[in-house]
Amino acid sequence: QVQLAESGGGLVQAGNSLRLSCAASGRTFSTNVMAWFRQAPGKEREFVAMISAGGSIKNYADSVKGRFTISRDNAKTMGYLQMNSLKPEDTAVYYCSAGLGGSLRDLERPGKYSYWGQGTQVTVSS
Repeated sequence: QVQLAESGGGLVQAGNSLRLSCAASGRTFSTNVMAWFRQAPGKEREFVAMISAGGSIKNYADSVKGRFTISRDNAKTMGYLQMNSLKPEDTAVYYCSAGLGGSLRDLERPGKYSYWGQGTQVTVSS
């Protein structure tokens, strides 16, 4: 069992940065893939980024490549999403998730993740 809690969201102007954190509890966190998803009003939850259990494999949505960086610290049971050059279209509730492995394509789907945080709001003004 893994419990997740996001923090670090807020209101920023376009072009600025935010760092989201995901605090995990549970002994199995270090063996789980971790990912970030986001959901804007009226839209489906969409994949943002994932990182393998050991941290060596990362995958990003095309819309955030080169701007966002996912990382994790298993010793601290923490996950992070560094978001740079933010755009108004990045506005959404961001969710941290954890689950078992799969193909990179599979791991872009919310259904592959068993554990979810409550979400943190990110609002980017133009």
